[in-house]
Amino acid sequence: MSAPASAPAPGIHAASDLAVETHGLVKRFKENTAVDGVDLSIKRGGIYGVLGPNGAGKTTAIRMLATLLRPDEGSATVLGHDVFAEPKSIREKIALTGQFASLDEDLTGIENLILLGRLLGFSKHAARARGMDLLEAFGLTDAANRQVKKFSGGMRRRLDIAGSLIVTPELMFLDEPTTGIDPRSRNQVWDIIRTLVDGGTTILLTTQYLEEADQLADRLAVIDHGRVIAEGTPGQLKAQVGAGALKVRVVDPADREPAAEILTRTLGVEVVRESDAAALTARLGEGQNAAVALNALEEAAVGVETFSLGQPSLDEVFLALTGKPAEEKSKEGDAAEQNENEETSK
Repeated sequence: MSAPASAPAPGIHAASDLAVETHGLVKRFKENTAVDGVDLSIKRGGIYGVLGPNGAGKTTAIRMLATLLRPDEGSATVLGHDVFAEPKSIREKIALTGQFASLDEDLTGIENLILLGRLLGFSKHAARARGMDLLEAFGLTDAANRQVKKFSGGMRRRLDIAGSLIVTPELMFLDEPTTGIDPRSRNQVWDIIRTLVDGGTTILLTTQYLEEADQLADRLAVIDHGRVIAEGTPGQLKAQVGAGALKVRVVDPADREPAAEILTRTLGVEVVRESDAAALTARLGEGQNAAVALNALEEAAVGVETFSLGQPSLDEVFLALTGKPAEEKSKEGDAAEQNENEETSK
């Protein structure tokens, strides 16, 4: 049993090389347990990703570490400071960018940044200077005097991150920073994140996108139903699912069943019949040779229209690790999220 919130568990130490350390972190909302005993050790520097389907507890965990929610059980330190005893010290060293841009849409880009700067104690002149520097760095100078409600989704996201950098943080929480934006804007956000890390900021990133985690994260934790169910590098997590997938589409749908039998026999794995009546997918493990299976299809005179080899997709990773696709949102997750929003707004 984890220690109660009023008495952080003994044994948690502010190791100098750790940005975040948690033991048995728990958060409940009424009858729902959103975070259920999370243990994390995140080193300073680099990018640590937290993967999970909607409603898995990712955002709740981030909000506890950012001191926006108080844990019910367990213990945590952020940059060497205890979340229970030293929330003010933590807030002075971190930045949090949530899933949705926290901007005043009636203000211009520069007005938003000046407002944030003034709230952080900058003089009006210094706030404007810092805001213009950030707009230039984020490629938004031309939009400085444009109302935010006229920004694209990608521009809003970049401005939101810029606002988190009025004072450069030691640790930045990015909660699904590219959800709902186009591929070009997503790549721009990725470049910004890499630049922040190069400047010495540690990034804790939550995402549903394996591609994003592949591109950015040094290590990953997979959270489902409030628990860490897997942890490692992106390559290690994908290896748990399999080395890759062989996707085959036969010329004649009547040949699909014979093709499935051949793939099952030669590869020794389960073959999935796709919704396309001519398509099959076989998950490959280490040492399994797709070429052998394709040669067997050719020898059996099964016509193959197309085939492809690929790494596991996000859905395949989550299906293997959690038993459901990544985009599936549980009723428990919906309820926990609603209760969390109610508590945060108090």
